[in-house]
Amino acid sequence: MNLPNLLTLIRFAMVPIYLFVFFSDIQPYRVRILLALGIILFAGLTDLADGYLARRNKQVTQLGTLLDPLADKLMLMAVFASLLISGKIGLWAAGAIVFRDVVMIVCSAVFHMQGLKTVPANIFGKITTVLYYIALFLLMFDFAIAQSFLWIVIGISYFTSMIYMFQVKGINEHWM
Repeated sequence: MNLPNLLTLIRFAMVPIYLFVFFSDIQPYRVRILLALGIILFAGLTDLADGYLARRNKQVTQLGTLLDPLADKLMLMAVFASLLISGKIGLWAAGAIVFRDVVMIVCSAVFHMQGLKTVPANIFGKITTVLYYIALFLLMFDFAIAQSFLWIVIGISYFTSMIYMFQVKGINEHWM
């Protein structure tokens, strides 16, 4: 187990910690939301660190390529589930986010099990993740533009997924 993959596993552990804090009775509400947001940001920083370390130390692995986006998606799905349960987003938005992420997770797992290469995170995925983090901040603190911004990010995420699928197809031409 290399350090980048260990950091990815730490991100998996951050998911239940985030949910515990978000749904806790910590008062005042803003403190609880700031703590929850801090956990999300810590997970984001470990994501940046593991990617940087993997590339710098030439420790990019197929396992890491598979687990890294899975950890990101699970965190985002947990966050959006918490926002749905707390009434900060609607069912349609949550459904659109979860549907896309579940499809991406299942496709990546199927590609991996079939021996196909998966694509490491690209600039479009990174931009989409940053935009989702901005949307989360706006939603958690009830900014007026939060819902509109979220729908824009959802649209961008679907576009990014199409790019990913074309890239997977391109690097696996001999298999398909």
